[in-house]
Amino acid sequence: MITRFFKNSTGLRMIIIAFLTLVMLVPVSFVESLIDERQARRDEATKEVSEKWGGAQTITGPIISIPYKTFVRQQTTDDNGATKTEVNEITEYLHILPEQLRIKTTLSPEVRYRGIYEVILYRSQIAIEGSFLLNAVRESNISPESILWQDANVSLGITDLKGIKEIVKIRFNDAEYLADPGLNNNLVLEQGISIKAPLKGLDKATFSLTLDLNGSSELMFIPVGRESSVQVESNWGNPSFAGTYLPEKREVTGQKFTATWKILHLNRNYPQSWSGNAYTVRESAFGVKLKLAIDEYQKTMRTAKYAIMFLALTFLAFFMAEILTRRVIHPIQYVLIGLGLVIFYTLLLSFSEQINFNRAYIVSSAAIILLITGYTRSVLSNWTATGIIFGILTILYGFLFIILQLQDYALLLGSCGLFVILGLVMYITRNIDWFAIGGKSDDTDAEPPSDTPIAQK
Repeated sequence: MITRFFKNSTGLRMIIIAFLTLVMLVPVSFVESLIDERQARRDEATKEVSEKWGGAQTITGPIISIPYKTFVRQQTTDDNGATKTEVNEITEYLHILPEQLRIKTTLSPEVRYRGIYEVILYRSQIAIEGSFLLNAVRESNISPESILWQDANVSLGITDLKGIKEIVKIRFNDAEYLADPGLNNNLVLEQGISIKAPLKGLDKATFSLTLDLNGSSELMFIPVGRESSVQVESNWGNPSFAGTYLPEKREVTGQKFTATWKILHLNRNYPQSWSGNAYTVRESAFGVKLKLAIDEYQKTMRTAKYAIMFLALTFLAFFMAEILTRRVIHPIQYVLIGLGLVIFYTLLLSFSEQINFNRAYIVSSAAIILLITGYTRSVLSNWTATGIIFGILTILYGFLFIILQLQDYALLLGSCGLFVILGLVMYITRNIDWFAIGGKSDDTDAEPPSDTPIAQK
């Protein structure tokens, strides 16, 4: 009795199919979690290789830091609650940024492998030159007697010192100095290299150095000069220009790129000199990220976002096949078809880790289309309906493939596609008498011939 009621009730079958569509989103969420897990594992492998080679690098400076003595008043409270004022001597630092800063960089990227994962590393040759004006010392309120000239440093900020591959020699005015690791303070720079240079009595100073630096993923710069110019060239064809400033000029071809930045001190939010930790410079970083041409995890996740559309349209196609062939499909069969659609994403994920994403998509979609088409033939026993299901699945997977290739127009194309699909469904079903379908119990229970054409009103 229940089975006959289910077969004869079109509304009930529609409700059950809609419920099964929502239920199938549960395994889809598991697939998305699996994609996140595999991506995290890839990132962990990248981090492990980068830690040994050299991480993402940010170059800051050079910056002059001049220590001086000053007195501060501090209030303290004793055990009896009495407050007293003490005058203590502390060491502060005057930071002076370059007037001119010119950086020219050649990047030589290479791809390493950690298991099945690709890691982008690079070698870089960085030539830095420029000049300082030291009139900030005279213009400040610092007493000349309190300045500790012997401890003044010229510092260059480098994010990961493991990436330094050659001895660094810094030419300051007419003398050359070997750089030492470490800084005399971390008020502006967190880590890097420095030299002690004679600054007393100077009004102007020039500097130059060459840095052989290994790194991974990205190379960033901070425009500490009153006028900073940075040029980066590389034999990598897929850069991403990141940070606060875009290049003034850039040329990207399939095999290389060249980018040039020119930044004034007016473009940033800190002055040419200050004392202590009044300003930070990290927020003005800019540079280039070296990206792989295809991120298979990002594309697989984008594909999984369309799972609800695939489930709904495929189930709708099967429901229409039920109506037009008068063959009732059991909910368990809908579940098996839905699981086939979900397995597509795991196939795509696993294949895309081994081969090109586009090839992985073709292999995975072809496997699922053939699987569901064969199952449709056995369930409906109708070649015409089977051919229609095959065509619908082929169009759906082809449509999604096109959407994945057109990132900027994905929403527009997807919306138009859904509109067309809805229009086709409305056109095909325009003459169906939905009230009459549920009342024909005898016709519903009857076994149609195996190759009966799809009935149309």
